[in-house]
Amino acid sequence: MINIDLEKCVGCGTCVQDCPLGAIRLKKKKASIDDRCTLCGACVRICPEEALSLGDVSSLEGVECEACPIGCRIKDGNLGACLRYRNESGKLVRVTPLHAFNDVEDVVGPDLAEAVRKPLITGIGAGTTYPDCKPAPHIVQGKRYRVDVVTVVTEAPLSYSGILVKIDTDIPIGEEGSPVLVGKRKVGLVTTEQYGAKMLSIGGVNLLTGRDGFVVARTITDIANKKPVRLKVEGGGRLEIQVGQTPVIEGQKPENMRVGCGSATLGLFAPLLKESADEAIILDSHLTGLMSEHAAGRFVGVKASGVTLKFRKSTPGRYFGDHGKGWGGTSIIHPTDVIAHIDRQVSKAGMTILITETTGQKAAMFVLQEDGVLKEVPLSPAAQKAVEAICSSCEPSLVSALYMGGAGGSARAGVTLYPVKLTQAVHGGKAHLTVGGAPAFILPGGGINFLVDVERVKNGFFYWTPTPATICPVEYTMTRKDYEEMGGHLEAVKPFRPPKVLD
Repeated sequence: MINIDLEKCVGCGTCVQDCPLGAIRLKKKKASIDDRCTLCGACVRICPEEALSLGDVSSLEGVECEACPIGCRIKDGNLGACLRYRNESGKLVRVTPLHAFNDVEDVVGPDLAEAVRKPLITGIGAGTTYPDCKPAPHIVQGKRYRVDVVTVVTEAPLSYSGILVKIDTDIPIGEEGSPVLVGKRKVGLVTTEQYGAKMLSIGGVNLLTGRDGFVVARTITDIANKKPVRLKVEGGGRLEIQVGQTPVIEGQKPENMRVGCGSATLGLFAPLLKESADEAIILDSHLTGLMSEHAAGRFVGVKASGVTLKFRKSTPGRYFGDHGKGWGGTSIIHPTDVIAHIDRQVSKAGMTILITETTGQKAAMFVLQEDGVLKEVPLSPAAQKAVEAICSSCEPSLVSALYMGGAGGSARAGVTLYPVKLTQAVHGGKAHLTVGGAPAFILPGGGINFLVDVERVKNGFFYWTPTPATICPVEYTMTRKDYEEMGGHLEAVKPFRPPKVLD
């Protein structure tokens, strides 16, 4: 049950707002919890006054859900905190039925016909339409799978452009939101970290049209063309990045990216970790894992060790880490510093503890002595096997990038007399946009905003111009019939003949 300290409760309503089930109300300016409560603990964790606490759950009614680490106790007829599972007469049932593709086809949209997936020609070497009121430099028609297909190409100058850089590493580079500099000039910022990767946003219209727009444009194109680029994060590290290569961060070259967070690593390798030590700790800047508490550890039969960690607990066996230059991207320099306490009533002399990272790059084994001190010992063969399994399951640390462009502006006039019809055709799956022949992802909503993996574009064909803007090859491919309906420049259509490419 959830215990409420009525003297501490000030009626702020934070628990009411954050309860996923709406099971909390304020009565006489005090929190009151109804029987829909599943003991998910959200209210306990967010109460600013610490007026709520989780009581003994061992004798409570309801079925314990094992679909996630929360472990909701769901009473008959009620839902779990995630709103996915309901207790129906003692059995947990998924509320939403399994969907076949036919069930979502109307939302996903029609699949593009194979005939228009690939352009007849690319925009590489096409030249640019300027001013945009005249037809695009090349509009060609050909047959594919007995379908009349039209491809319209241009090298589009885009002020609305940037590049999203993904750096696979746990090594800190700087605070989210920090400016990214070339020399002393701002070209972007550190954005939100993603799974096993630091992310940089370089460019965007505001920086491109700002006072340092030239260096911004050059930086975008250099990254897109897979050239080496040196950057500095304000208040953070110096970076040397090149798409497709290992990053260099403050002189360090990380070999691998994480196999998963600390919790996921426990889930992936629990049987091996059980054989390697009595307790295992996976240090990670986001979620550090403690095997004996973790669901995966309990599943393989690991017994309680009496070890507790310094980090803030999320759910059993999962602790929120911190950021630093230590093990697993945390502040922990010596691995045992993560241990807050060892309960000698539970832990016995001779207990072994394996501590490693999500990459397996660093690992250490310790044995608990009679005097309660942890002594480092060589890794046992079983521990070495577990660490090697983690390490070998990691992917190489690489730099990758997505070029982002807004092609919904005046360049559409070179394709059609009715620009909005081109936008509608792109979103409706009738016109297929590619970049140098590479598939692009079209962002939903208005306009034509796209993303393309620069590694799939032939090298060297992104440019910049001192308007300032970046230039990329763009192709629109559609059936002749659809091109006519959108008011295409039929007078400019020419038969497709494969061009001769000179080396």
